[in-house]
Amino acid sequence: MARLLRTQTGKTKCCSLHTVAFLLIILVLVLFGWNVSPVLWGQWLRAPPKPLQLRQGALASPSGSPSPAFHGDGWRALPGPPSSTVTFSTSFPSTGFPSLRSVMQGIRKAGAELLYPQPKVLTPSRNDVLVLTPWLAPIVWEGTFNTDILNEQFRLRNTTIGLTVFAIRKYVVFLELFLQTAEKHFMVGHRVTYYVFTDRPAAVPRVPLGEGRRVVVLEVLGGPRWQDVSMQRMVVISRFCKQRFLREVDYLVCADVDMKFRDHVGVEILSPLFGTLHPSFYGAARKDFTYERRPRSQAHIPRDQGDFYYMGALFGGSVAEVHRLTSACHQAMAIDQANGIEAVWHDESHLNRYLLDHKPTKVLSPEYLS
Repeated sequence: MARLLRTQTGKTKCCSLHTVAFLLIILVLVLFGWNVSPVLWGQWLRAPPKPLQLRQGALASPSGSPSPAFHGDGWRALPGPPSSTVTFSTSFPSTGFPSLRSVMQGIRKAGAELLYPQPKVLTPSRNDVLVLTPWLAPIVWEGTFNTDILNEQFRLRNTTIGLTVFAIRKYVVFLELFLQTAEKHFMVGHRVTYYVFTDRPAAVPRVPLGEGRRVVVLEVLGGPRWQDVSMQRMVVISRFCKQRFLREVDYLVCADVDMKFRDHVGVEILSPLFGTLHPSFYGAARKDFTYERRPRSQAHIPRDQGDFYYMGALFGGSVAEVHRLTSACHQAMAIDQANGIEAVWHDESHLNRYLLDHKPTKVLSPEYLS
């Protein structure tokens, strides 16, 4: 509660020491630490940004040298990238401090709390599906979360999300639709870096980007088979986690390029480690999962074991956890290769083995890939 001070006449002098101190600190940071003009500050206060209206939904799936920097359509080159990297961006704060928008949202929340329906302990959000795993990880279904609450929590943390995608050889044709639909539906209102791994950097399309979102093009070599490309991403993601992802983003989402976003995919998916239920197997018995069944493979799972069958097209988590996952899968695939065996579903088989041994902290429903 607010603490009140009274003068000798008994009149209220100050309504809240906490609020005044908070506002003074913010003003000092803004006017001196961030070097923001008082005129711009006043203009921002008079015209605050409109709240984002997001929809909840699912994600759909159908089955040389760096290029010069693009200019126009909201794209620009950032200075000084490595020779094998091309970066395109719109306004992307370089400071480690919270953005002016997040600060102002915090100030507004201090005076007007977010209103939402009270959670009902005796009324489950869904009674037709499993919403909690036996190891107490939530399973994210439509109707089990409040987008407004989650968005506010992650905005106040100034969260940055990285989205990795591999567009090798002919698969570069899917990249434009992938990026266009991601701009409409993926982490709308949050800071996003698209990490595009490709052997054809000059073919990366120009897609208009929203505020605080950028594209980083990273040149890699392509394999002779799509299976090689699929397995290659584990070692590439593992290497770049150490080289740059740990410094640049808080979470990584790893997706296939031959997909398009159809509806809202937001911060409700974020967790230290998450996987996505395969839409063809979420109702099947474990003995019918297409796990690797040969004991010689490092991805082997016996028929009497297994929790769920996870699809390799969408997984992720914190950068540290994704680094552990991709490193372990790469090492397992290297052992298989030395033993002359290749898992039945390549990196997806090794992903399922890893998530059986290292339980995910969140599981996404098949709605995200149906």
